[in-house]
Amino acid sequence: MKKVLLLLANGFETIEACVFIDVIGWNLVDGDKTTQLVTCGMTKEVKTTFDQKMIVDYLIDEINVDDYDALAIPGGFEEYDFYRDGYDERFLKVIQEFHRQQKPIASICVAALLLGKSGILTGKKGTTYNMNSGKRQKQLAEFGVNVVNEPIVIDDHIITSYNPSTAMGVAFQLLEMLTSKENCQHIKKIMGY
Repeated sequence: MKKVLLLLANGFETIEACVFIDVIGWNLVDGDKTTQLVTCGMTKEVKTTFDQKMIVDYLIDEINVDDYDALAIPGGFEEYDFYRDGYDERFLKVIQEFHRQQKPIASICVAALLLGKSGILTGKKGTTYNMNSGKRQKQLAEFGVNVVNEPIVIDDHIITSYNPSTAMGVAFQLLEMLTSKENCQHIKKIMGY
């Protein structure tokens, strides 16, 4: 079984988390049945953007990266304290350890800024939120990232994307990395994509 760790910062965007839950879950039930998703946060109850609440499976201090095959991180809103958790040293260490082990890392929208802050995107191609005069893309470039203004950018085992509209595409890319192109196409078809 390939386990995906969904790492949630307070203020994460619900739509960007749900795509990983659904795609990995559909594969568990109707695909090759080899993937499972586990949630993790800095606190047991994590608030989403717009103040919904989610109870995670594990706290970040309980995580051993060796137990997981991939990392998924949704973006979120600064107004809901997304960067407080996302830039926390413990959060960044989890990202760095997945990268050290060369395991797939999938981020959506501004979650790429967390990857940039962690240092794993230095000298690599990546993208992030592309609206508001490119403010977030400029921030990503300040971390030494070669910013590409494309919907989804893959550099080696790292996936970044530029806004919530890319969420399903990122989840499918991660599934393909974990299983196969054929299996991913099957899941896309039965999900109506």
